[in-house]
Amino acid sequence: MLSKVVLVFPLFTTNSCCVRRRYNDYLTGVKRAARCVALFIESKAMCSLFSPLVFSVQLTPRRLLCIIQLNSMVIWWIIIFIISLAALVKGADLLLDSAEKIGVHFGLSPFVIGVLITGIGTSLPELASSIAAVMHGASEVVAANVVGSNIANILLVIGISAVVGRQIIVSKNLIDLELPLLAISTALFLGVAFDGFVSRGEATILILAYIVYLTYTLFSREPSESFVISKGKEIEEKLEKYQQRALYFFIKPFFVFKDYIFLIFGIILLLTGAQYAIEAVLTLSDIFGIAVGVISITAIAVGTSLPELLVSIRAARKKKYDISVGNILGSNAFNALMIIGIPGVAATLPLDEKTLLIGLPVMTVATLLFIISGISQKIHHWEGMLYIIFYIFFLMKLFT
Repeated sequence: MLSKVVLVFPLFTTNSCCVRRRYNDYLTGVKRAARCVALFIESKAMCSLFSPLVFSVQLTPRRLLCIIQLNSMVIWWIIIFIISLAALVKGADLLLDSAEKIGVHFGLSPFVIGVLITGIGTSLPELASSIAAVMHGASEVVAANVVGSNIANILLVIGISAVVGRQIIVSKNLIDLELPLLAISTALFLGVAFDGFVSRGEATILILAYIVYLTYTLFSREPSESFVISKGKEIEEKLEKYQQRALYFFIKPFFVFKDYIFLIFGIILLLTGAQYAIEAVLTLSDIFGIAVGVISITAIAVGTSLPELLVSIRAARKKKYDISVGNILGSNAFNALMIIGIPGVAATLPLDEKTLLIGLPVMTVATLLFIISGISQKIHHWEGMLYIIFYIFFLMKLFT
C-alpha cells in the first residue's frame, strides 16, 4: 500500500494522467523524497502557515504526474509575469517621452500632459479589467480594483517615487486647483459607495462629473509659450488662441507622426504587459486559494497600478515632478469617476466586506495625507518611506 504524505499542493485528478509500470522504481524514489520534504515542513511548524494549502493525500503515480504538471504551470506563469514587467517598463518609457513631446507641440503644460495623456493612458488597464469583470459576472471586482488602485497610487507610487527621486516638488498650481479636484472626485466616489453598492444612476453622475473635471483641466489655464516640432528643430511661436492650437492639430499632424506611433506602441505595451501580469498573478493566487475580494484589492490593483508606478518613477528621476504627480492625480480621478462610472452604467456594482470596511477608510486617509503633504509643496524622502510603511500595514490588515 502506498504511504500517505503531506504535500503543499492542491489536489488535482485527471483521467489523462497515467504512468507505466516500468517507472515504479523512479516513483518510489520520488515518494521517499516527498516524504522527507513533508517531515521537514512538519518539523519546522510550517504546516500552520500553509494550512489552507496543505492536504493529506495518497501519492499515486497519477497524482504525482499531475503535481509535476502543476509545477511546470507555475514556472510558466512566473516567466510570463517577468516578461510582462519588461513590457511595462518599455511601454512606460515610450509613453512618457512621446506624450510629453506631443503635448509640448500643442502648447500643453507638463501638468496637463500628466493629467490627460499620461494619467488616462496608464488608467486603461484598470478600465479594461473592470469591464471584463462585469462581463464575467464578477461586478464586485470593479470597486475593489478602484479602491486598491487609488490606495496603491498614493501610498505605493508616490511613496516609491519620493524615495527614488529623494523628494517630489509639488507646484503651487497643483495646490490651488488640482488637489481640491482630487478631494472632490474622491468625495463623490465615497458618497455613492458608502451604502455598499453603486447604482446605474450614481454611475452616470460620476461620468458627468469627470467630463466637467476634464473640461476644467483643459481650459482653465493658458497654453505654454512655445511648442516643439520634431525632426530635431525647435520653433518658438506664441499661441494666443485655442483655435490656433486646434488648427495645428488638424493640418500639421505629420510633424509629430513618429511620436504618435511611439505613443500608441507604448500604450499597447502597457496594456498587454498589465493584462498578462494580472493574469499571472491571478493564476498563481488561484493555485493557493486566495479569496476574490482580497485578490482584487491587492494583486489586481497593484498589477493595474504598475504603469502609474513606472511612469511616475521615471518622471521623478528626470525631475519632471509635474508629470509624476499629475499622472497620479489624473489616474485617481479617472479611477474614482470613470472606471466606476462606465461599468456601473451596465450593471450595479457591489462592494465586498473588505473593500467597504477597510479599503474605503484607508483610501480616505491616504488621500488626506497626500493633500497635507502637497500643501507644503514638497514630499520628502522620509514621507515616502512612511507612505510605503502605511501601505504594508494596509496589506497586513487585509490578510488578518
